[in-house]
Amino acid sequence: MKNLDALRKKLLEVTDRLAGIEGELLNVHVDFPLFQRLALPVARGKSKIPGIKIHDTRMMRLLEVLLHGGPQVNGWRTVQIWEALRTAFALFPQAYTLNQLRYDLRKMKGHGLLERVGQHYAYRLTEKGTRVGALFILFHKRICGPLANSLFHHRTNIQFHAPGQN
Repeated sequence: MKNLDALRKKLLEVTDRLAGIEGELLNVHVDFPLFQRLALPVARGKSKIPGIKIHDTRMMRLLEVLLHGGPQVNGWRTVQIWEALRTAFALFPQAYTLNQLRYDLRKMKGHGLLERVGQHYAYRLTEKGTRVGALFILFHKRICGPLANSLFHHRTNIQFHAPGQN
């Protein structure tokens, strides 16, 4: 009985965060100035953190995995993210190393897209990170994907082949 209040409080936090994320995902608008701002490097202390490019496949995959992080209530540990990425996209450990992931996480944290959860080495997307992740993913899947598919996956017209080509 004495833990019921603590459990209720924790579940309210989780429910509120979930409702906020779902609201953000349903209210996504293409924001080109945001793309431009993210592409610029930012200074954090004495170090300069590179920009996040919209065409960066590693960042797209990372954002997609972090957006689908429903079971990670207490945030993601780095190794959990790495394993989820490798599983979701069938990557070999050499194709995306743990050091590359740490570099990408540092970039995301520097741009305010990722935050540490409490005193643990676990991470979760910020509100800005959720908004940017949804924007990036939807932009790629709804605009770039169909455009690229229509441009590069078409049937060639035999009439325009040079003589002697099959």
